[in-house]
Amino acid sequence: MNSPSHASTDEALRKVLLAVVPELHRCCRDPWTLIGSAAAYLAGAEVTVADLDVLTSTRDAEVLIYEWRLRRDDTRTPADVERFRSCYARFHFPGLPVEVMGGLELFGESGWMRVQVGETGTVDMDGLAVTIPSIGEQLRIMESFGRPKDLRRAALLKSLFQERS
Repeated sequence: MNSPSHASTDEALRKVLLAVVPELHRCCRDPWTLIGSAAAYLAGAEVTVADLDVLTSTRDAEVLIYEWRLRRDDTRTPADVERFRSCYARFHFPGLPVEVMGGLELFGESGWMRVQVGETGTVDMDGLAVTIPSIGEQLRIMESFGRPKDLRRAALLKSLFQERS
């Protein structure tokens, strides 16, 4: 049986995905994927989802920023700018806010490196194909980000991955 918070997350995520995914399929010329808490949740992890993080190419992010300009939230700036940079914008959508990160880069020991997703899969949400990284890719990305919230999500995904193995 779903807990009330799980049911509310399901409903919020469903609302935002129904609004956003058709637009991503329409507007994006390059591959896109969800990352972060929403991707972990859709993979089966019991995580809190505060927003929908969409990883796109820089070109597609620019298109989405134009297409969704009336929904843009200019009051929010990207977090951790010393570690992350991208063509970024945050938008108001039903259910959850959406953050688009085009050409996301992470600063590490070797300087700025592009965040790339290898293996992806799709999750069906009311007939919509929602792209998320494989669990292994999500683990790699979250661990490379290294923030406490990412490491907590990675630990939850690892336990899920081990259960499925």
